[in-house]
Amino acid sequence: MPPFDAGVPSLVLRLDRNPFHHGTLGAVRSLGRAGVEVHAVVESAASPVVRSRYLRRAHPVAPGAVRPDGTGFTELLVRVSERIGRPAVLIPMDDLGAILAAAHAPRLGGRYLLPAQAPGLPDVLADKSALAEVCERAGIPHPPTVVPGSAAAAAAAAGTLGLPLIAKWSRPWLLPPGAGLRSTTLIRSPGAARSLYERGAGSGAGLLLQRHLPDGPDADWFFHGCFGGDGRLLAGGTGRKELAWPPRAGLTAKGRWHPNPAVTAIALRLAEHIGYRGVIDLDLRRDRSCGTYRLLDANPRPGAQFRLFTAPDGTDVVRALYRDLTGRPPAPAAERPGRVFIAENYALLSVLAARPATRGRPATGSARGSLVETAWFAGDDPLPFAAMAGAWLGRGPAKGVRWARSVLHRS
Repeated sequence: MPPFDAGVPSLVLRLDRNPFHHGTLGAVRSLGRAGVEVHAVVESAASPVVRSRYLRRAHPVAPGAVRPDGTGFTELLVRVSERIGRPAVLIPMDDLGAILAAAHAPRLGGRYLLPAQAPGLPDVLADKSALAEVCERAGIPHPPTVVPGSAAAAAAAAGTLGLPLIAKWSRPWLLPPGAGLRSTTLIRSPGAARSLYERGAGSGAGLLLQRHLPDGPDADWFFHGCFGGDGRLLAGGTGRKELAWPPRAGLTAKGRWHPNPAVTAIALRLAEHIGYRGVIDLDLRRDRSCGTYRLLDANPRPGAQFRLFTAPDGTDVVRALYRDLTGRPPAPAAERPGRVFIAENYALLSVLAARPATRGRPATGSARGSLVETAWFAGDDPLPFAAMAGAWLGRGPAKGVRWARSVLHRS
């Protein structure tokens, strides 16, 4: 492989106001360790990411400075570009950032390097209602889905889909701040479906209800991949989710790199069908009734656990995207099956919320003897972990304990 050319700076972009987003730190470390000058748009100067030794400069964005309709987005990126002083590779780390970057790409030309794809494509993938339609056209298995047009229709969907069911907001970035609405919720009664619809009415987020696929060992999978300008898969892999937060319906707290040709085939079919370029993150669940893998979510950007898929030469999806956009695409990277990713704070909450009979026992094996990538702690970059722990201990456990109690109560 040609040597890594780190001469072009990069901007890691996150508009979601989540100080515990470990994927942002992963992108900063990945590129910084390769010698790239890394900048980051973050929610505040107090973000743990700002403490990383690999970050050249943080660019905090004030609440409301960028709206979901794109107001303020171009102005923000132009200001940051002028501070950087030369063109940079742009790496969005949340759905809204990816959507706005693609939509405003013509106005950002000459300042940022982005994958060449249809401006509305990230929006189609991130919108869970639109994704269901894409899956139907592409012949990709997807859970039975209802998009209710009223609170009564949401309650009636419980009879159509069965209980419990999964409720998702099609466009969660449109939910009002402070409303206490999660992007994904497990619904156990028609009344709960009705109430959830009413709470989000008028936001434009759009409620979507799906048949619940029972979880269990070997059920939850994910795919991360970087597709180059020519459509080739440059880096990535398939992983098995072993711990999640919130339990059974949340982000990966512990995951393991495990080759799965069936999951890879679905990812490749989707990317080819829509002509995707850049980094994509997919979540799937195996339907135990028939053994079929069904696509649950698609994110047009790196997933928070993308560093799980790090090849022996250091290539991951973020580095692969950087190389492709700077004209030096890597050869497909070697796999490292068995490698484990752990998000320390969320893994702890997941274990605490486990049912008493299973608490303390890993879902599908142990990280012992495996190559382990931790989300926050790194011997060469310890300060972000310390900053995260301090902030998280200040507010995280209280929220976690409330959730754990609710889970145990339902069990």
